[in-house]
Amino acid sequence: MLQRIQGICDKYEELCVRSEQPDFYADPQKAARLLREKNDLEPIVTCYHRYRQAEAEMAEAQELMSDPEMKEFCQETYSDAKAMKEKLWDELQILLLPKDVNDEKSVIVEIRGGVGGEESALFAHSLFRMYTMFAAKNGWTVELMNYSETELGGVKEADFVINGRGAYSRMKYESGVHRVQRVPETESGGRVHTSTATVAVLPEMEAADVQINPGDIEMQVYRASGAGGQHVNKTSSAVRLIHKPTGLVAACQEERSQVQNREKCMRMLASKLYEIEQEKLNSAVTGLRRSQVGTGMRNERIRTYNFPQGRVTDHRVNLTLYKIDAVMDGDLDELINALASADQAEKLKNAQS
Repeated sequence: MLQRIQGICDKYEELCVRSEQPDFYADPQKAARLLREKNDLEPIVTCYHRYRQAEAEMAEAQELMSDPEMKEFCQETYSDAKAMKEKLWDELQILLLPKDVNDEKSVIVEIRGGVGGEESALFAHSLFRMYTMFAAKNGWTVELMNYSETELGGVKEADFVINGRGAYSRMKYESGVHRVQRVPETESGGRVHTSTATVAVLPEMEAADVQINPGDIEMQVYRASGAGGQHVNKTSSAVRLIHKPTGLVAACQEERSQVQNREKCMRMLASKLYEIEQEKLNSAVTGLRRSQVGTGMRNERIRTYNFPQGRVTDHRVNLTLYKIDAVMDGDLDELINALASADQAEKLKNAQS
């Protein structure tokens, strides 16, 4: 492992030297690729330098321990440096884990009301609001693709893109069934109801990233509609694309132009087809991604939002937070950090076995 790290350090130094050459930006695309590579290696190199520094402090303290007057002080210095070295070694192992190639991508999010009728649609709307607020906190933008409301303002389905570097690395843990326990506004008896909504998170792909045969696509056009099916425009600008071999459907009605809606549909379709291929690859290797943070499948219950008790419980890491209002306002970092840590721990365990 140390040999591998040294190779990374050598590569990083080489890239630093190259980036300072006068002709480095002669080819902008190549320069951008090399700078990305350099930035990816930098955290490993920085951590390794700190690791070597801790090693040097240990050696220096051990050498000075021969002086009786310095022994007690040096023993404390040695212990601190040793603890730091062990901590940095753990960090290095995590930094060296294979990166998810899609982590830096934007994401397509699909929310659907599930079990529970109108209450599930209202909960789906709450989730949509939660994710848009989480995106805003991170400086990301939300691009709506398809949004269908109920009469009471619930969401039948909502498809949207969260645009921002690293959005997938944070949002990928949200795929699955979300369960809510609360007293519906329409409930006169004050009884707590349980409803669900499903969330799917896909790394956004351009149509060029996935091979799609144009002959496999059936295109349908229709009028965009609002709540209760009322038409909000008089032209058939909304687009629905059907991938005939798989039956996958992508719809978009948020743009005024049929061409723009079709372009968005193709991006969504490419992302869905990519997800299918990834699932095939993952299932080919037993247990590849069946870690304690879950498989990310839509039929997997991942989290419960209990409003009467003010708690949110993520079942994959057995984490319960008593701050449901903050979570529903987009404060998801504590949940996502716990899931990311569990994911890293599982990958590290697999890498060492």
